[in-house]
Amino acid sequence: MKVVEIAALRNKIHIFKNRLHAGMRLADELKQHVERDAVLLALPSGGVPVGYAVSKSLRLPLDVAVVRKIQIPWNTEAGFGAISWDGSLILNDSLVKELGLTPSQIEESIAHTKKILSKRTRKFRGNRPAPQMQSRTVILVDDGLASGYTMTTAVDSVRRHEPQKIIVAVPTGSRGAVRLVSSKANLTVCLNIREGPFFAVADAYEDWHDLTDDEVVQYLDRAHSEVSSVE
Repeated sequence: MKVVEIAALRNKIHIFKNRLHAGMRLADELKQHVERDAVLLALPSGGVPVGYAVSKSLRLPLDVAVVRKIQIPWNTEAGFGAISWDGSLILNDSLVKELGLTPSQIEESIAHTKKILSKRTRKFRGNRPAPQMQSRTVILVDDGLASGYTMTTAVDSVRRHEPQKIIVAVPTGSRGAVRLVSSKANLTVCLNIREGPFFAVADAYEDWHDLTDDEVVQYLDRAHSEVSSVE
């Protein structure tokens, strides 16, 4: 599948001021690939400010695709798979084997993740109806791709709704993650692809912090109010 990048940004770090700046740069690349009735879905938490900037630039309504990594029991910063809002699940089988996770550990981690996922979906989406995706272009946005498993899970979930095309759009990503995601999506836009044994999404940004759920809700509320005022 097709991958769009900016060759001059390859392997560089600290190239975006923050997630909003990254979203504006991303929107510039997306303009030629997006129809007016496209569906824009951001992955919380870090993808929401990126998606907000894309939404504002391209004048598209913003919604969320809630996906959660399945945390490693003794290292909650890392995951061995991901689950999406509709229950789609992907496991990193090679990592599961390498870590020596038992079936009970896997089941407990999945159950815990599903509880968090349900709570966050209610908080971020409320009672709003899910956007209609059938026969439309769906854009999935995040602040970066580390392993790619979270985004791949989101792509699989969106595919069930029979969209015309799925575009994955991120400011930064590891070469391996981009390769994995691009095998699933129709088009992958990743401005800053980096190679090498070590990769951190945060390294692409000058200003980086973990967003709280309240910050995510604020961005979503701003996006919805701005769309309403235009309409």
